Amino acid sequence: MSFVPPGTGWPDDPATADTPVAHDPADVRGLAATSDTLAELTARQSVCRACPRLVTWREDVAVAKRRAFAGETYWGRPVAGWGDERPRVLIVGLAPAAHGGNRTGRIFTGDRSGDWLFASLYRTGLATQETSTHAGDGQRLIGARMLASVRCAPPANKPLPQEKAACLPWMAREIALVAPTVRVIVALGGYAWQAMWPALKDAGYVLPRSRPPFGHGVEVPVRHGDAGDAVVTLLSCYHPSQQNTFTGRVTAAMLDDVFTRAGELAV
Repeated sequence: MSFVPPGTGWPDDPATADTPVAHDPADVRGLAATSDTLAELTARQSVCRACPRLVTWREDVAVAKRRAFAGETYWGRPVAGWGDERPRVLIVGLAPAAHGGNRTGRIFTGDRSGDWLFASLYRTGLATQETSTHAGDGQRLIGARMLASVRCAPPANKPLPQEKAACLPWMAREIALVAPTVRVIVALGGYAWQAMWPALKDAGYVLPRSRPPFGHGVEVPVRHGDAGDAVVTLLSCYHPSQQNTFTGRVTAAMLDDVFTRAGELAV
């Protein structure tokens, strides 16, 4: 088996054998729109098969594996949103890593980027543990939730435009479901910054006419009807990729500053 069958005991698996499966973009739109709860939505996200190239890639990786993880079972499925069901802070990334989330079944978990991210979330009071190694490891987010604009690991970490478009309804519906409590949305990296704007629009946010350019620490105030009169702040952050952390483009202090600010704005 090149992926973990739903409902077979993987920790925190949101799906069951009866969860409906999206086989094309039209199915995604329909299943996302009719998901009334986060539990229903994340279950459907986690079994999606709408993008043939991504399905083949994620499952091939789960069979071939990386040598360091040769003895492990890979998740090999889409990686659903995860965290607090009534978050104040929403953290958005681009897509799971082939040997990170695609292996562990949890977003931002099992690779070096995730190591940096969770360490910062722990230091700034948004996570209960300093590390996130695998689903079911006891890690928990505090007033925060994570999601990716594309739920499957893409080849070369580059989803195609049509794959981003196919996955957009999952993201937009998740953003809409948590909108009543969210006060800060943090985009990790320029790709996530770009990808989240159409999803925010579809989710009912009132956005500036032109998208502000991405930059570390940029803040943009927006509003959403379900949030009442509260201002929701879009906050951009350089991605803690291995390249960025090795070169010093991103430091631990820079990440901590962003998430400390997110915590302040979320009060």
